[in-house]
This record gives sequence, structure tokens and C-alpha cells, in this order.
Amino acid sequence: MKNLIVRTISGIVFLLVMLAALLLGNVIECGKYFFALGMLFALIVMMHEFYRMRMNRIYRIPRAVAITGSCWMFLVTFFVQSYEQASGRFIILAFIPVFILMINALLVKDKSEFGKFADIYTGILYIAVPWTLLNFTVFSHNTFNGLPLLCLFILIWCSDVGAYVFGSTLGQKYGPKLCPSISPKKSWIGFWGGFAVAVGTGVAMHYIPCLPFHDYSIWHCVAISVIVNVCGVCGDLIESQWKRVANIKDSGTIIPGHGGMLDRFDSALMAIPAATVYMMCFGLISF
Repeated sequence: MKNLIVRTISGIVFLLVMLAALLLGNVIECGKYFFALGMLFALIVMMHEFYRMRMNRIYRIPRAVAITGSCWMFLVTFFVQSYEQASGRFIILAFIPVFILMINALLVKDKSEFGKFADIYTGILYIAVPWTLLNFTVFSHNTFNGLPLLCLFILIWCSDVGAYVFGSTLGQKYGPKLCPSISPKKSWIGFWGGFAVAVGTGVAMHYIPCLPFHDYSIWHCVAISVIVNVCGVCGDLIESQWKRVANIKDSGTIIPGHGGMLDRFDSALMAIPAATVYMMCFGLISF
């Protein structure tokens, strides 16, 4: 009972912070900076959790360089998307820290575990790059709108709930497992349950006037829901694979009762960039 209370309270606090980060910018101009601070905090924690999972305590300075460079990548993209005066060509500056990290690799004296540098680069590609793409979801012609990103998170959350309900009630008794070598508890029944709930949620949001999905065709809503569901499951399994290799249950403990920040955003790291690319290709969002 105590664990349930802690889990509920921390979940509510997490949800309120997320809503504030995504919606304050729609109400007040400076609210977009709260979005930037919130996403930067999540980025730093996720990368720290990943590096601790993969490298424990070694190569602390290169890891700090990678995390700092990832923050720089996010901020450069944020300001380019946020201000009309900022030319899009400045985005190239976001890649400078990657070159600095490469040079830093040459200066490391202890080369005994130099192969671990591959994990440092992986952290940037796996976490920092997808997370930076959130800026393209919330900005359109230098104007902040957190509702499209909120809709994508709602799809992820509803998909997770659907997968859990169907998986725990039916999936553990009937049908094959989804990927038993990585996540033994996930089942195909849970997958299809989450799939159905995600599509149903996307269609429902189409009929809510205050949401961006209301302006999309019903088929776009279905397509986005499918992309978010499938890519979200893949993102979940990818993080589960990393944890299985590291022989740990959670990536961290920052959210009591829920685990680490990477545990909470593993699905989003694949689902939201994929959905954003789809929406850009069909002109549903612009930059």
C-alpha cells in the first residue's frame, strides 16, 4: 500500500510537470523556456542513466563533454526554432560538440577500455538527437505550440495503458510472447491491445476541437497513432535490451516507484521523432 501511494503521488507530480512544460508556452511567452528547462533536465538525466548503465564510473570527463554537447545541441535547435532572427543555418553549430568529443578521445591517457567510447557516441545518437527533434514538434514558424507534442505523449501513455491491461489480463495466459528473450512479460495480446487503444485514442482526438488532431484528416490520425504505437513498442524493447545486458531492472530511481527518466521516455525516443517526420512530410506541422 505504501509503495502504491508513493507511486501514485510521484506519477501525478510527473504528469503535472509534463503538462506545465508543454502548455505554459501556449499561454505566456516565457513559458517556452520552461519547456526548454524541463526537456534539458530530462535529457541530462537520461544520458547520465545510460552512461552509468553502460560504463559505470569510467571516462567521466568524456561523458561530461558528451552531456554538455547534447545540451548545446538541444539549445541551438531551440533558439533557431524559437526566434525568427535566427537563421536555420546556425543548426550546424549543434554538431560542434561532437567534434570536440572526438578530439577529447585522443587526449584520454588510459586506453585500456577505449571501446567504451562507442557507448558515448551511442548515447548522443540514441538519446540526444531524438530528444533535440522535439523542438521541431512544438515550434511552427517560430511560434510555440505544445499541443501537438502533448497529443503524441497522450498516444504513448494510452498505448502503454492498453498494452498493460490486455497483457496482464489475457497475455500472460493466452498466445505467444512478443519478444521473450528481451522482455518476457510482453505478449502479442498486449501489443494488439495497446495498438487498438492507441488508434482509438487518435480517432477520439480528431473529434476534440481544441486539439491539433481535429485539423488532421481521420486517416492521418490513424496513421500517426499506428506510427506512435509501433515505434513506441520498439523504443521500449530497445531500452529493455540495454537493461538486460547491464543486468538491471530500472535505469534509475529519480521517479519514486517508477524508475528512471529513461524508463519513462524510452518509447518517446523513437515514437515522437518518427511521428514528427511523418507530420512534416505531409505538411501537418511546419518549421
